[in-house]
Amino acid sequence: MIHLGEYNTLTILRDTDPGLFLGDNDNNEVLLPNRYVPEYFEIGDEIEVFVYLDNEERIIATTDKPYIKKGDFVVLRCNEANQYGAFLDWGLVKELFCPFKEQAFKMQKGGWYLVHCYEDEKSNRLVASSKTNRFLSNKELTVEQFDEVDVIVSHPSDFGMNVIVNNIHTGLIFKDDIYKDLSVGDKLKGIVKKVRPDNKLDITLGQVGYRSIEPNADAIMVELQDNNGFLNLTDKSDPETIRELLQMSKKSFKKAVGTLYKKRLIDIKEDGIYLL
Repeated sequence: MIHLGEYNTLTILRDTDPGLFLGDNDNNEVLLPNRYVPEYFEIGDEIEVFVYLDNEERIIATTDKPYIKKGDFVVLRCNEANQYGAFLDWGLVKELFCPFKEQAFKMQKGGWYLVHCYEDEKSNRLVASSKTNRFLSNKELTVEQFDEVDVIVSHPSDFGMNVIVNNIHTGLIFKDDIYKDLSVGDKLKGIVKKVRPDNKLDITLGQVGYRSIEPNADAIMVELQDNNGFLNLTDKSDPETIRELLQMSKKSFKKAVGTLYKKRLIDIKEDGIYLL
């Protein structure tokens, strides 16, 4: 089967005036127009292509790499907008359409928006939606506490930053767990810090609890080595100073320092930490 909105590995069947016809194992065919035909090929070769609908709603193949495929969440630029919807640059000749009803906020030309690409059931066209939450669900979780997850920054809230977890769930990074600048669309690795009774997910960009001690201790050792064996930080240091220098909370800092001290790797004095 040839999958719309996805990469397909197909076989070159025949060379024609408009281009190469490609096929799968189920006798389905699609045209690869001349502009995308490789310089060297043989009938029977396999080729990876992206499949979508062209301006005349015909299924077509391309060797171009779009910025987004079906099922993805990506930030795209709006090239044009009218009363029907917006036309987004996704790296292909035909722009990706985002209907007006699928816009969380009215899109404007030149703006950048986090969108989800999906196949419309009525028209069978690939379209975009900035109402990303409707494609996510926490009803049946596929993650547990302490799992490492893929995170996409979605939008800010009063409590921190909302994120998309593994392209399936929604989560929240609380302000206290944000130690660097985050922008909508950023893709990061995170940890499930807590699973709440209502299946809401608390996400952190660092390790959690006892699991955070060793990585944070390593980070402090690196800073000590880079600063001639001394850090002007103590348990009385301002939390913002610790966060700015080490990208960790004061609580994590104190745990990590305690670990290094017990291992006799550092000495703690009134003016700071010394590497032994």
